[in-house]
Amino acid sequence: MKILVLNCGSSSIKYKLIDMDSQNVMAQGGVEKVGLDGAFLKYTKPNGEKEIIEKAIPEHTAGIELIFSVLTDPANGAISSLDEIDAVGHRVVHGGEKFNKSVLIDEEVISNIEDCIKIAPLHNPPNLKGIRAIQNLLPSVPQVAVFDTAFHQSMPQEAYMYALPYELYENDGVRRYGFHGTSHRYVSQRAFEMLNIPVKGSKMITCHIGNGGSITAIKDGHSVDTSMGMTPLEGLVMGTRAGDIDTGAITYLMEREHFDTAAISNILNKKSGLLGISGVSSDMRDVRAAIAEGNQRAKLALDMFIYRVKKYIGSYVAVLGGVDVIVFTGGIGENVDVVRQAICADMECFGVKLNESLNADVHGDEMIISTPDSATKVVVIPTDEEYMIASDTLDIVSKL
Repeated sequence: MKILVLNCGSSSIKYKLIDMDSQNVMAQGGVEKVGLDGAFLKYTKPNGEKEIIEKAIPEHTAGIELIFSVLTDPANGAISSLDEIDAVGHRVVHGGEKFNKSVLIDEEVISNIEDCIKIAPLHNPPNLKGIRAIQNLLPSVPQVAVFDTAFHQSMPQEAYMYALPYELYENDGVRRYGFHGTSHRYVSQRAFEMLNIPVKGSKMITCHIGNGGSITAIKDGHSVDTSMGMTPLEGLVMGTRAGDIDTGAITYLMEREHFDTAAISNILNKKSGLLGISGVSSDMRDVRAAIAEGNQRAKLALDMFIYRVKKYIGSYVAVLGGVDVIVFTGGIGENVDVVRQAICADMECFGVKLNESLNADVHGDEMIISTPDSATKVVVIPTDEEYMIASDTLDIVSKL
């Protein structure tokens, strides 16, 4: 079965076409700057070369049409006809409390996704645009929604509630939802397979750390707590997001600097994190390069980044009552050995013994990086959210 995976952002469309029978990625690429000047599609040709097509792309349907034209291109395409696409799986950021698993898309599901726009105004609308575009272009092809928040719907109430007046939860849906759920689910399942350990009785902490980042406590294969909250802003220090902050500091700044809600949101989401502290960049590579040149603010940014990760891991060991496995994934987690080493330093009390020489050699590979006698296994597992979306889509469509 050939499944097209779509991830539609406000001005972007990422895609992969996967043959689930052979586990082969047949095609992949992405459209950037939808609705903006300078729009383009970048994709990988069958021979591995990258190709860029610059073209006006006023909205998402036009972007998906361009993707379809590339997929079926006689010279560089992966399929001869769109009829070869058996199903489409969509990444949908927010499912609220309505969805705790992936679902076949129908009008009721679309209506429920629309209801979640109030708590995900930046993400759900473009996700819906992708769904509607496929309805128009491939009306007979089944579609599946895979939610970033679904994996975390197993969190207990004491973990997901905020200590606000209860009616704000009842009336406005103010609670912790968590994100990166598809990634946390994929790497946790892969860790069980890789280490050949039983799900029942397991205690695992998964660290998805990249430009955005979150950490999840997983017990018996289920999420019991995660660092992101009602929005992706809560939790770790990230590329441009502040993460945890005293809300009193926010109201103080709004009063003192006369920031409106849009201004304070822009600061917290786009001007903070590694970028805000270092003054250099949101990219860990640039921050590390600045540190090598003696930039002390860049060093502070990295130290804060590592400290926050360690703090969450420690708190989740307490929540779980111990830990058997710690998983690193995401752009930084998979590739930056010195960050992994710094995070794992002084964690012998949690049974962590890192194989430092092996850790130094792992960049984007699937590998156990703890020593053989480490009571807690530490592993690097590259995430594959697209495969997880395709797998869920296959499971649901196969039952139709």
